[in-house]
Amino acid sequence: MIPSAELLHLADNVIDSLETDSSQYLTEDSLLKLHSIFSDTLILAALDLIDQRKVTESSTPWGFVEYEVLGSTATHIVYIGLPKTLMPSYCSCPAFNLTVLETGQSLMCKHVLATRLAIRLGLCVKQQISLDYLATSISQRYRG
Repeated sequence: MIPSAELLHLADNVIDSLETDSSQYLTEDSLLKLHSIFSDTLILAALDLIDQRKVTESSTPWGFVEYEVLGSTATHIVYIGLPKTLMPSYCSCPAFNLTVLETGQSLMCKHVLATRLAIRLGLCVKQQISLDYLATSISQRYRG
């Protein structure tokens, strides 16, 4: 039971409209907006991941971008802005599959929210990756 497109669009608009103060912290108004869409637990978990610098933006010289979030047990791959799909984002974590895709209990997991917020706040850890690194990473991920 995938969340409705309208709710996902609303969540994206809320995240895109967030404001920060002079030190890149979310304003009180921005936090209230987040609380109107997401649970306290999800917001705190996402902000904790950002505070611990666990959201990485990996990009290639030719423009491919992939996000990784270091979770408590694994590194999860997060895709943002997926074109022409029912879900505008995806995470490789089990919670995304269960609470977002299967039951529709959440609009996104903490890894997707952390990634979206880190992008909005300019707080992703950035790294350049080569074609060799990307090929090795993908082959390790999909070993059968």
